[in-house]
Order: sequence, then C-alpha cells, then structure tokens
Amino acid sequence: MWRKAVAAAVLALTVGYFYHTDPELPERLLQYLSQSPPSPEGAPSNPTREETIFSAWEALISAPARQWSRVAVGVNACVDVVVSGVGLLQALAVDPGVGRDHEVLHSKEDLREAFTHYMGKGAAAERFFSDKEVFQRIARAAAEYPGAQLYVGGNAALMGQKLATYPQLMEKVVFVFKDNGNSAGNVFAWCCYVALWALKLHEMLDDQIVVPPESLQETDEYHLILEYKAGEQWGQTRAPQANRFIFSHDMANGEMSTLETFVASLEEFQPDLVVLSGLHMMEGQGRELWEERLKEAVAAISDVRNEVPIHLELASMTDKDYMNSIMQEQVIPIVNSIGLNEQELLFLSQAGDGPHSELTSWDGVPDVGRVSDILLWVLEKHGRTDPESEADLTRIHFHTLAYHILATVDGYWGNQASAVAAGARVAGSQACGLQRIDVTKVALRAPMEFHSSYSEPRESLHINPAEPVTVYHRGNVTFYLTPVLVCRQPLRTVGLGDAISAEGILYSEILLQ
Repeated sequence: MWRKAVAAAVLALTVGYFYHTDPELPERLLQYLSQSPPSPEGAPSNPTREETIFSAWEALISAPARQWSRVAVGVNACVDVVVSGVGLLQALAVDPGVGRDHEVLHSKEDLREAFTHYMGKGAAAERFFSDKEVFQRIARAAAEYPGAQLYVGGNAALMGQKLATYPQLMEKVVFVFKDNGNSAGNVFAWCCYVALWALKLHEMLDDQIVVPPESLQETDEYHLILEYKAGEQWGQTRAPQANRFIFSHDMANGEMSTLETFVASLEEFQPDLVVLSGLHMMEGQGRELWEERLKEAVAAISDVRNEVPIHLELASMTDKDYMNSIMQEQVIPIVNSIGLNEQELLFLSQAGDGPHSELTSWDGVPDVGRVSDILLWVLEKHGRTDPESEADLTRIHFHTLAYHILATVDGYWGNQASAVAAGARVAGSQACGLQRIDVTKVALRAPMEFHSSYSEPRESLHINPAEPVTVYHRGNVTFYLTPVLVCRQPLRTVGLGDAISAEGILYSEILLQ
C-alpha cells in the first residue's frame, strides 16, 4: 500500500513541477490522450464507403476501344437565369400556398402553384409560360434579383459545352456551324437556332466554339431557373432535396426551325455520333403546330445516315398525346440511344400505359425494380430487343439523384460499365462545383439492396462499394447500375442531366454489326 502512496506523491510532484514550468501542458496531455491511438506505421485506415466507391470508379473507368472522332450536337440553346425560387417569388409579392401542377403556366399564380408542387417533391420540372408580357416582367425581376447568375442554357448547348472539356477531344476541338474548308476539329455542334445566338449567349460560349457572324441576332431567349436547397422552407412546403423549376416563353426553340439545316450540314461534316435534344420545347406550341412539325422533324432525323448513331436527350413534358407521338410511331424508334431522368421515365410509362403507370409520382428514391420494369418495357416495345424489329433503339441512360442505370440490348454497345460509372462520377463533382469528387462533401444515398424487378420473378441484388457497378440481365437486355455520390451542399443542379448523358455517351462504344 505504501508503495502506491509514494508513487502517487511522486506523480503529483512531477505534474506540479511541469505545471509551474508549462501551465498549458496538462491540457495538451488530456487532448493527446483523448485522441484515437495512431495506426501502426504502414497499416491502412478503414476507408469510408464513399472513398471505396470513388477509388473503384477510378480503377474501372476507361476509354472505349473505338472512340468518337466527330460529334454533332443540336439543336436548342438559350440563356439561363439562375435565381433563388423562394426569393424571386417573394420579390414578386407572391404568397406561399397549396401546390398544384399545371401543364402550361398562364399567370404568376400558376407559377406559384407549380413551383410549390414540385418543391414539395424535390423534383425537377420544366413548363412553358404562355403570356409573353407577364413572362418578360418576371424575367426582368429575376435578372435584377440579388445573386442572380447568367449561364449558357439549353440541353444541346450544355452538352456541347461539356464535350468541349474532354481531354480526348481537346487536340483540335472546334464547334462550327459550317465547314467552309478552313475550319478544323473533331467535334461539331450546331447547338441552336439562328435567333438564339444573340449577343449575351455568344459572350458566354466556350472559346472553342466558333459562331459565324451571320448567326447573331439582337435578342436572346431566356429560361428562368428557380432553384431551392434541401430543407428550404416556404410556407408549409419543405424541399426534401435540392432541385430546380424551369420555365420560359421560348418560341424560337419551340419551333425547332433549323433542324433541317442542321441535318443537311451533317453530310459535309460526316460525324460518327449525333446528339439531339429540344423536342420537349415544341410541346408548349399547341397540338396543331407540334403534330405537323413533329412529322417534319422525324423526316429530317431519318435523313441522318444509318451507320451514324443518334442519342436523344429527353426533358420534362406533360402532354401524353405528344409523348405518345414521340414514343410510338415517331422519334424514339429511329434513335439508337436516349437519356432521361425519373420524372421523364415515369411519364413515358403513364403516356403509354406501361408498367407502374398507375403511380402519380415516385415516393422518395425511385424503386430499382420498378425502374427496371419500365426500362425493359421501353426497349421491348419501342426498341430492338427482337432482331427482326425495324426499330433502332438499343440503349437507355437513366439517371436519378441516388443512382444511375444503363440498359442496353445485348450485342450493340460496349464499355457500358465505364460509361455508367463516368456519368455518376461527373454528377458528384459538378453538383459541388468541383473538377474532381471530394469524398468529404458527398454522401451515399442509393439503396444497398434491391431487386431486378418489382414483381416475380425477380433477382435479389446488392451494391458492393469495392465493385460499384452491379450488372444484371433480363432476357437479352443487360442493366448496369451504379450509385451516385450525392453532393451534400450542391451549388447548381441545372444541367446535371446533360453532363451525365454527355459523359456516358462519350465513354460508350457502339459495336459494329
């Protein structure tokens, strides 16, 4: 006993001595003792699931054996005015209330109801605003709102801008409208209508993009992007996740008036890939216009050489008749690949009475089994799962916040595991405004266990962070699923889908038949 007492006394005297010589020493000792013991030298620390997934992507993603050399992109572009949705509506003296969807917006009240409806779901949407004068007043208020930002907008222009950043296409990347014999480059983009290449948009374009002077006009087309953050509150509405609501009075894009000129230019340029978008803009023009114009658009698209694959990027639509026309006898069967998000996929099924069309909307993260059912239905009914079919569609790139799926008919596409992983990787970096994913700023939100179908027979599947692309088969369709490392505090959500699809198609390889 006396030995313990002596030891305690010596310890007390020692601590007292050091305290008088260094009063901060005891506190530093406590901080040191409270820290986790260091790992033995050379012993690896336990990585998080996010770190494991990102490292696995980096090892997995590789360029296809046969890369695209010339890419033509068309045909919609505009100026995006990005602003706080709640802030703008408050500045317009609009009070919060009950949300309600509208196929077309006619007033500030319609805008308030539609914005509230989608903000409450955390879902992206896009609508046409019919009243030109009211829209212009709202646009002026948006441009003058503190913190408002102007960006290049429109699916085609955004995908063209994204393609301009790829190292494998940067040797001589020039986006041109006409090849007069003195233009060079391996990426061609006719991204817009003549009326859209106005002064402000021209100033914001990538330096790689060459716009002929005769294309410039005095006015721009503006799209208003009302963004909201995860957890943001407006009245009784709370956003479950960050997203945006888009609306415009865009007549030039809605008419797709230069599609024929774009297609005619391809004969001289000779691209080996065509990327199209902008069909959704015609919906707001009314049935009489889109019925006739859609037939003309199909005739123009059909003029693209058969050996050149076409990727079509879809966007938000509300008219089921219009979607049916695109899906059944018009556009989708004559393109090789489509890109779309969860809202657009469900609307495809609702318009065509497909699987799970009774759902009014997704409840949280879309169920993988249900998504797989609809993807398979689109490929079987409107694609080339039957070798005797005359349809060309063999690939669908589906993207939602938590995960992505690439569904392809066997024998037509290669390098799809890399493609889906590359699309998810760019989603995590671009949303955070970074060139490379920072694993401390992202979170894994994908379901770690899921089924290949919502109904029997179905296969139980899971995500392995060390091998983050889960592959499963249904008939002669192969599905590639990978989680997304979701940015915790996204800086900008608009354009993510275009970046995802551009990245995915860049890493894809079409197989020679």
